[in-house]
Amino acid sequence: MSLNAEQTGSSDLVSRVPSGPVAEMWDKHKFDLKLIAPTNKRKFTIIVVGTGLAGASAAASLAEQGYNVHAVTIHDSPRRAHSIAAQGGINAAKNYQNDGDSIHRLFYDTVKGGDFRSREANVYRLAQCSTSIIDQCVAQGVPFAREYGGTLANRTFGGVQVSRTFYARGQTGQQLLLGAYGSLMRQVGLGKVTLHSRREMLDVVTVDGVCRGIVMRNLVTGAIESLAGHAVLLCTGGYGNAYYLSTNAKGCNVTAAWRAHRRGAYFANPCFTQIHPTCIPVTGDHQSKLTLMSESLRNDGRVWVPKTPGDKRAPNTIPEADRDYYLENKYKGFGNMVPRDVASRNAKQQCDAGRGVGTSGKAVYLDFAEAIKRLGQKTIEEKYGNLFHMYHKITDEDPYQVPMRIYPAIHYTMGGLWVDYNLQSTLKGLFVLGEANFSDHGANRLGASALMQGLADGYFVVPYTVADHLATSKLPPVTTDSREFKAAVEEASFRTKQLLGIQGRRSADSFHRELGHTMWDYCGMSRNAAGLEKAIGKIRELRAEFWTNVKVLGHDHELNQNLEYAGRVADFLEFGELLATDALTRNESCGGHFREEFQEDGEALRDDANFCHVAAWQFQGDNKPSVLHKEPLTFDEVHLTKRSYRE
Repeated sequence: MSLNAEQTGSSDLVSRVPSGPVAEMWDKHKFDLKLIAPTNKRKFTIIVVGTGLAGASAAASLAEQGYNVHAVTIHDSPRRAHSIAAQGGINAAKNYQNDGDSIHRLFYDTVKGGDFRSREANVYRLAQCSTSIIDQCVAQGVPFAREYGGTLANRTFGGVQVSRTFYARGQTGQQLLLGAYGSLMRQVGLGKVTLHSRREMLDVVTVDGVCRGIVMRNLVTGAIESLAGHAVLLCTGGYGNAYYLSTNAKGCNVTAAWRAHRRGAYFANPCFTQIHPTCIPVTGDHQSKLTLMSESLRNDGRVWVPKTPGDKRAPNTIPEADRDYYLENKYKGFGNMVPRDVASRNAKQQCDAGRGVGTSGKAVYLDFAEAIKRLGQKTIEEKYGNLFHMYHKITDEDPYQVPMRIYPAIHYTMGGLWVDYNLQSTLKGLFVLGEANFSDHGANRLGASALMQGLADGYFVVPYTVADHLATSKLPPVTTDSREFKAAVEEASFRTKQLLGIQGRRSADSFHRELGHTMWDYCGMSRNAAGLEKAIGKIRELRAEFWTNVKVLGHDHELNQNLEYAGRVADFLEFGELLATDALTRNESCGGHFREEFQEDGEALRDDANFCHVAAWQFQGDNKPSVLHKEPLTFDEVHLTKRSYRE
């Protein structure tokens, strides 16, 4: 695959954003969308790939409406989806605290938090749907934290000055997923959802230019299987594991999205990756993933480093006069609750200046001593007990007695497959939900907004928009015996045998680890043109070696985790080049994309004149340059301005 940042296609992207005031767009659009009568819905089959919050909520909702649904998961149970790992909470504009929150403020905070690189209409719809999400989840029995009087509790997350984050201790994702899972399994029991567990999607199948199904590998038997339907919903999460070390579960991958991209779905803003500021630091090559410490901890934890570079004293022996609470000092209005990209860059700056802590010097302190003294240890245990327990188990340090040590790590990915307002990709009939699409978070996601987007897409958006597709498209009968499906199965089988036939000398993991080092070093928290060009060259060389020197053990007709992992690494090696190319093409700094050449006083410096757009990449074929398409972004409600959190 060859990519050329200079080749730019015409802007043929149709966003289908409705006209009129942004506050009225979604209601107007819902009315204008075509419907399908309840008795006709059973005539349609919808394939949902992925069973995290977006996938489980979509599958349950569509089956409840009467569609026939196939739900596909790589896990043994939908409950194993990575949404379960989300800790701190979910945003919603309920204004229970009566502290000035509103739908418009949530909309404003999200657009600003994304550094003005998201589509206004999508963000406003997300804010509108947020209030219904909480009602839905409470009805499902999600045990949100409550105040003494019984009302739902809220706390604050980064980038905002109100309390709008609903939570269930540090297990919010788990509890929300259990709610969606219960709804999904009810439909499985009723026969409206067919669950395909331990299957990995290897390709999408198009018939007459419309996505009509998928090809998948049975991870237990090795059999290549296929499913045909009238629409496909891709809900497979993000691509953070391209960096090898991330907060994502090891099974998270880019394969489903990348294979769809190769079939015609544009990939948007791949360089917009989020660095989470509160993760347990890297301690050596023994780690295969990193562990997130919830952003909610910054409500009561204070971030600091020693004022003197190289100060190796134990943290509890360093007096207040010798500490620099750098976020509180620099950002008076937001303090420790600045957005993730801002907190991460500041942590890196402190460590680069020699004031980092720990044996490697690549960490800062997150200190709860003041909160424990003010509120009492019991209160802190009630809020964060399971998070403190997890930290203690991993580090053998008691955060009730000594500060946590944290450092930024790859977490969420704001880029993803391009979708229009209906969540439909450039490949007709392929809808993309949750983290797998690009649509709502711009260049930086605010904390507690991922769960909000996944559930909004699944419960409240796609049930309307997929119906419009089914009602307005010509969808002749298609079966898995058609030539298009047979050809896709043959291609997937050939690729599998190709991986097994190389019989080189290096493991897939060694290639993945080397790719991850390259991505982090040159396309991580900070980037520059020379480094990105070097990264692209190194990735190309690594990919060429992979296809001549990887060794995959076992056979294709059995359970073979070496084989499935090798396929994912092969896709990461292709995708990594696109990510670096996108970063090289975007000559500005915005959100999580920080180009060292474009900064002002250490903060990101946008170029709205030239880069106020979505960068959507079109695959042209192996060894052919990808084409860049641009969707202009307009801001009518939240006017473009310098993004600052120092007030």
